[in-house]
Amino acid sequence: MEHIPSTLSVAEIEIFADNLDPKRAAEIYREHGCLVIRGLMKPYIEAIGRDIEDAAKQSLALLPQAKQVPEGWVTPNGTLFLPAPANYDRDKQIMVLGIGYFTSAAFFHSAFDAALLDVVGAILGENIELFLNGQCLYKEPVGGHPKKLHQDSAYFEHKFEGPVGALNYVVETNLQNGALHVIPGSHRWGTLQHVDTFSHLGLDEAEWSWDRAVPICGDPGDTILFHVHTIHGSKENYSESPRPVFIHRYRRADDFVTISATTAANRAEAEKRADMVQKENQKGLMVRGYRPYVEEAR
Repeated sequence: MEHIPSTLSVAEIEIFADNLDPKRAAEIYREHGCLVIRGLMKPYIEAIGRDIEDAAKQSLALLPQAKQVPEGWVTPNGTLFLPAPANYDRDKQIMVLGIGYFTSAAFFHSAFDAALLDVVGAILGENIELFLNGQCLYKEPVGGHPKKLHQDSAYFEHKFEGPVGALNYVVETNLQNGALHVIPGSHRWGTLQHVDTFSHLGLDEAEWSWDRAVPICGDPGDTILFHVHTIHGSKENYSESPRPVFIHRYRRADDFVTISATTAANRAEAEKRADMVQKENQKGLMVRGYRPYVEEAR
């Protein structure tokens, strides 16, 4: 397998929202499997940040009602908790915050940003839908959980191109509080073998060390686009404040999931049935273009 050196400069994969050329942006994305757009989500950050912190407060208040699931513990508002570090003041920390398009108008509104959709359209074509309902990964302070290097396709393999992920920083994000790391060019390798880790599916750390990845530090409102096969992850939050990010995912309107998994075991089972999966009702809200009627296979 080709080794992508970690010496690639972030400047080679970044552009700026005030001088955005969607065609050039798409070229960077296709070459490297990732793209940084500085300042793109800045107009939405204040409102989304406020909603995120309200959701976090509610989630902590609901923690006594959390139910254990294979992935951790889930509160009634949909927040996923994982075990907290030994030195923390409680035994669970937030991983995935229960906020998205059904709970935050600001979050939903930002998914329709015209400049972002111009770039996604240059990548995927004119007919684009949302995949899933938005996601917020919330690293609590003082050791907030890492997300080991992984590919999103390990969780949701698609029939065609798969979704473009757009991860957005809500606060200043750096090496101390859990900046996203990416391995440029890894989108060409297809889906690799994943193993079970503390933070669910991930690549084997014996083969995939952090020094192979490029850290992307940034300001509130910076956006990182990445291919479903691009290897990425983030380390612990060692700062005194939370480090939230929110994510939009976009895909072609005719695309669909063929393998869905959260563990190595259920991934292996889903792979056996992948060829039999039909699109059925896997439809998301259209953000660009039009979805013509196509009779479903029966």
